[in-house]
Amino acid sequence: MIRIQRGRGGLVVEAGGWRRYAAATAIVIAVLALAGCSSEKTGGAGAEGQNGQNGLNENGLNGSGGNSLTQFQKTGTLGDGGPLTDIHFDYNDYTVRQQDGDLLKANADWLNKNATARAQIEGHCDDRGSEEYNIALGAKRAQAAKDYLETLGIGADRLATISYGKELPLCTERTEDCWQKNRRDHFAVSQ
Repeated sequence: MIRIQRGRGGLVVEAGGWRRYAAATAIVIAVLALAGCSSEKTGGAGAEGQNGQNGLNENGLNGSGGNSLTQFQKTGTLGDGGPLTDIHFDYNDYTVRQQDGDLLKANADWLNKNATARAQIEGHCDDRGSEEYNIALGAKRAQAAKDYLETLGIGADRLATISYGKELPLCTERTEDCWQKNRRDHFAVSQ
C-alpha cells in the first residue's frame, strides 16, 4: 500500500500501486526484448529481394544493373523497352485497367516461355503529390501487377517489387499526356 497526499483531505491509502509498477516494468522488459531482436533481411521499402534473393541485390537484377535507376545513372535516360511491356494507371489509382490486363497476360506468357527469367516490377507516379504519398502509391501499383501475374501462374519467387514514386519520370512536362506516361509499372528483366 502506498500513502498519497490528496488535496486538503490528508493522506489516502491507495491499494494496487504495486500493480502499476509491475505493469510498467513488464512493458519496459517487453520493449527491450523486442528491440533486441534482429533480422538479417535488409530489404528496403518496396523491395522484396536483397542480397541475391529473388534474383535481386543492391545493384539491381543479379547485379546486372537492369533496373531503371541503374539505367538512368549510367545513361541519363529511361525507357529501355525490354521484353516485357509497361502498364499504365489512372490518376491516383493502382487498379490494373482492363487493357493493361491483356498486356500483363502477354508478359506472363513471355515469362512462362522464359522459365529462368525474373522480373522486378517498378512502380512509378507522376509528379503531383508528396514524395511519401507517391512512394506508397508506386508500391501499391507494383504490388497490383505482381498479384495479377501470380494469378496467371508466375511464381512469387520470380517477381520482386520496388517503388520509385515520382523520382524517375519519363516525361517532365506539366501536361496530362505527360503525367499519364509517368503513371506506370516498368518491368526490369534478368535471365
